[in-house]
Amino acid sequence: MKNIIVYYIAIILSLPLLLLVSRTVHPNWFVFLLLIYAIPYRTLIDGSRLVSKQLMQWNEIWKLLIPGRVRVYRKDLYFKK
Repeated sequence: MKNIIVYYIAIILSLPLLLLVSRTVHPNWFVFLLLIYAIPYRTLIDGSRLVSKQLMQWNEIWKLLIPGRVRVYRKDLYFKK
């Protein structure tokens, strides 16, 4: 996922789905899906971008679950191509 546009599409594309779920189903489902988005989904998306940019090994992606760890890679994730 070296292309920054594909990365942003992967992040933003699931947000309308979360908004739709928040308006149509029980609030517990929304909270559940929001946690799925925030923890495993974003960790894998961010990790796959870092792996494709060769800044991290695939077996080190779990370290992104540590609070504040993504901040180290913020420039590489969001701003650099």
